[in-house]
Amino acid sequence: MLFSSTEFLLMFLPTTIAGFALAVQLISMRAGTAWLLACSLFFYAYWSPPLLPLLLASIVVNFACGRALFRNRSRSFLVAGLIFNLGLLAYFKYAGFLVENIEQIIGSEIVNLKIVLPLAISFFTFQQVAYLVDV
Repeated sequence: MLFSSTEFLLMFLPTTIAGFALAVQLISMRAGTAWLLACSLFFYAYWSPPLLPLLLASIVVNFACGRALFRNRSRSFLVAGLIFNLGLLAYFKYAGFLVENIEQIIGSEIVNLKIVLPLAISFFTFQQVAYLVDV
């Protein structure tokens, strides 16, 4: 679903805004935030449901690293979080390129990775790196 598509503009966006307004008015701001989180995850999964666990795992790992950093202020937690995030980004963006080049050098096929680049992986990776550095 693209931001300029009819289904986004006429169905998803109004439903998201109305659900948020109702949740805040009838329940609480926390319920409205939960609604927006659920809508965001739905929007991400709409493109490719199998990639949703990757996003969720990334969120959980970064949240845990952030909490550990807040409690301990140890550089090792920051370095671990940065290695996790940049390693994930490097794998999805460059593993296929690296394998293809090695295959061309040796002249035979090693493995067919068929890596699907997750939607907005650079954006959410750098957002989470910024979060860890800010903490």
